[in-house]
Amino acid sequence: MLGELKDYPAIDIRGDATDLLHAIVDDFAPTAIEERDASVRVFFSTADSRDAARAALAADFHVEAIDVPDEDWARRSQDSLTPITVGRITVAPPWAAARSPVASRQSSVASHQSPALSPSPSALVITIQPSMAFGTGHHATTRLCLAALQAVDLENLVVLDVGTGSGVLAMAAARLGAARAIGLDWDSDAIQSARENLLMNPEVQRVTFDLADLTSASLPGAQVVTANLTSALLVRCAPVLLGAVDRDGVLILSGLLADERDSVCRAFAPAAVCWEREEDGWAGLVMKKI
Repeated sequence: MLGELKDYPAIDIRGDATDLLHAIVDDFAPTAIEERDASVRVFFSTADSRDAARAALAADFHVEAIDVPDEDWARRSQDSLTPITVGRITVAPPWAAARSPVASRQSSVASHQSPALSPSPSALVITIQPSMAFGTGHHATTRLCLAALQAVDLENLVVLDVGTGSGVLAMAAARLGAARAIGLDWDSDAIQSARENLLMNPEVQRVTFDLADLTSASLPGAQVVTANLTSALLVRCAPVLLGAVDRDGVLILSGLLADERDSVCRAFAPAAVCWEREEDGWAGLVMKKI
């Protein structure tokens, strides 16, 4: 049975200095950022984090603290969330996956595939139950990670997905040929969400989800590590993430704005960028560990 839906602490922010906004909220571990018509809605795992972020933003922005019912968002999302396809991977909500395995919307990332990729005659469909707090594949950073996974030969490799959220990247890695995929998150709600999504994808094998504290725990080793986090968290945890990657392995990084790319790359030196892409002002990187 799917877990109980809940309210999520969030803030609605109005103001023009988007770069400043992202720089400030990065320090308070946001779980999701939703761009809206006249505002930005930022979600947090706890009300304390939400309230601290609100106080930090109040001097420069109009900020309103709210609690968003997941049930209400999930119900409304059925009118707007359609499948999304990036290369071979189609991510679909349950109601769309039940109707058809064919995606009805192509991501702009999909139209710029790596020349090394071979087209697939059919999409690999992953069903994700929408939740406001965890990725559905529609955000640019998730799409960039899905594209990056397909720019790497995952056949028979172990993939570690740090900050797994809905689990979509770990499940995509398994569908793309990984020998095993491990999704880690510090949020117990995320792990529950990922495990429930895994149950909706019986064709996905060799995937596990577990709780872990990225800032203090040593991570299991893998040939490929994905981390769709904020730029501040990527920089802070770069030594831990680098330590989890086998020699000659790769890191797939996103969650950073394009103008944060250089600072993130410096934090992961001497790993070198071997693939990168931008979409909607966000950057996705594949870095090879030397």
